Amino acid sequence: MNFTDELVQWYLANKRDLPWRNTTDAYTIWLSEIILQQTRVEQGLPYFNRFVEKYPTVTDFAAASEDEVLKLWQGLGYYSRGRNMLKTARLVQEMYNGVFPKTYNELIKLKGIGEYTAAAIASFSSNEAKAVVDGNVYRVLARYFGIDEAINSAGGKKTFQSLATDLLNKKNAALHNQAMMEFGAMLCKPKNPACGVCPVHMGCAAFLNNTTTALPVKLKAVKVRERFFNYFLITDGQTVLMNKRGDKDIWANMYDLPMIETASLLPAHELAKLPGVTGIFGDKLNIIEDTPVIKHILTHQRLFVRMIKTDNFPSVLNQNWAYIPVKTLHELALPKVIFILIKNIFNL
Repeated sequence: MNFTDELVQWYLANKRDLPWRNTTDAYTIWLSEIILQQTRVEQGLPYFNRFVEKYPTVTDFAAASEDEVLKLWQGLGYYSRGRNMLKTARLVQEMYNGVFPKTYNELIKLKGIGEYTAAAIASFSSNEAKAVVDGNVYRVLARYFGIDEAINSAGGKKTFQSLATDLLNKKNAALHNQAMMEFGAMLCKPKNPACGVCPVHMGCAAFLNNTTTALPVKLKAVKVRERFFNYFLITDGQTVLMNKRGDKDIWANMYDLPMIETASLLPAHELAKLPGVTGIFGDKLNIIEDTPVIKHILTHQRLFVRMIKTDNFPSVLNQNWAYIPVKTLHELALPKVIFILIKNIFNL
């Protein structure tokens, strides 16, 4: 058997039983693909199940509000995915009368669906002959064929896509693609790949040349930006002052607390003297509690977050601030770090 046939045989004997593999429904497959972007299967599976339960059809999804979707998405990160999903569902409802498209050429036009996702949905829902190249496939191909071209360079992407297309079993594209992806996820892992039980290791360039840890090659990521968020908890026990975020920064359109961003982490007594703080609370900020700093990692940002509890109340509210009843906090879409800060205080 050749390389790809070996992988298919391995897949049929070892594949995980995942719910989106038991359907050809394009909508369900789309849900799984978007949810699993940048997310491990173990983390994404509960979210997938919740979305399928709450929105069994794309018509149900299209009727949701953004707040409802972001609330359901809470804790998964990369919140633009959730917002784009809602836009896509509404487009499908409007343009395709609630029938999710299955062809690559139609899928690629939808919001939040790139080349990989369009190929995956088309392949898995209708067996369209499109090679699916995700991080797992990049890794398998780079190691087996000994390719040291960067996978995140323009040239590298073309090289790997071309190779994947050449290898594709066009008559059974869905099975072929699933096998390649599962093999990378379960055997040819980023760290400690299971070369000893790999059915194709004797033909693998990386195994034969002891370059497994060096492949695939990836260009260095952009510099991580550090930010310092100082949140203020302002509550009378029945309501809490919340901020509705705008759409130009992280956590777009979600809810957090009133916040002052600083260039570095300042002691609370120095923070209280800043013009941005005195402009809200006056010259005497009564600090009841200053929580330990939480480090929160995003793709290109490292956040240092603390919360200051005070019994001072602002005399003037920012236009995005509003007092929200504590009993309705559980309905708001909150960034994970904000949820961590306030969950015990308000029994969320």
